[in-house]
Amino acid sequence: MEYTKLGRTGLQVSKLCLGTMNFGPHTSEQDSCDIMDHALEIGINFFDTANAYGGKVGEGVTESIIGRWFAQGGRREKVVLATKVFGRMGDWPNERRLSAYHIRRACEESLRRLQTDHIDLYQMHHIDRDTPWEEVWQAMEQLVLQGKVIYVGSSNFAGWHITQAQCEAGNRNFMGLVCEQSLYNLKDRMIELEVIPACRNYGLGLIPWSPLAGGLLGGILEKETQGRRASPQAQKNLEKHRKQIEKYETICKQIGQKPANVALAWLLLNPIVTAPIIGPRTMEQFDGSLDTFKIEMDDEILSRLNSIWPGPGGEAPEAYAW
Repeated sequence: MEYTKLGRTGLQVSKLCLGTMNFGPHTSEQDSCDIMDHALEIGINFFDTANAYGGKVGEGVTESIIGRWFAQGGRREKVVLATKVFGRMGDWPNERRLSAYHIRRACEESLRRLQTDHIDLYQMHHIDRDTPWEEVWQAMEQLVLQGKVIYVGSSNFAGWHITQAQCEAGNRNFMGLVCEQSLYNLKDRMIELEVIPACRNYGLGLIPWSPLAGGLLGGILEKETQGRRASPQAQKNLEKHRKQIEKYETICKQIGQKPANVALAWLLLNPIVTAPIIGPRTMEQFDGSLDTFKIEMDDEILSRLNSIWPGPGGEAPEAYAW
């Protein structure tokens, strides 16, 4: 396994992040535990979850599975643990979003479910336009001072949200955000306009979620020929992008690599990317991701990939104003 620093911090994390969103709804607890054990065996030390994962509102199913795995001993100290706050955790008005009230309560509940005394990376799952930054940072500062949180990150923020957050954190002499978790893959490249430049400017690591575009970049045509039908959403996207996928999978075959691994390797070529999140439902899917680091792509291959999946054309404002 290869490691890198999380943004401008000194924290070393694996260059693949184990996403746990499927643990509970789609992957049994035993299989989830086996996958986490295997992740440690091969050197993946960066695990990502969220209090809202698991499918049942307020129950924190996925966090609870991870907590029971930690409770078996010898695991917690090996893991850089990331979870999130924002999602609806109950029916009462203050059981969601980023008020100081909810951040404090949500953190305590995550700690209880995860069976740990601290969260290594506490991420805001979404921007809360109705809560002022001074309130958000006051709550996060308290958690850091109490030793319950070490680093703070964001997810699904726009570039200007990152700037807002960092300006207010600087006014408070607080470190602020250390990373941003965004939708980013060969197909979905809109964050190249403003989010990636903001991350670069403020020293934030980028953690791409959905690196395979919901399965679209994971060899969907090959699976189709094998009679393995994709999810309804992936099937809908396939019909929209079939010609591009055909060209993409042809390139992958020509270089002798799995489409999923090519998609991950493309992300890792970007120096701003810390670790794409891989979210396996099965051990087979997990093991299939491990050849990513063996892939080398020259300028010709990169040019062909960019011609199939063109980005926004650069950074703002040049990409759209000139």
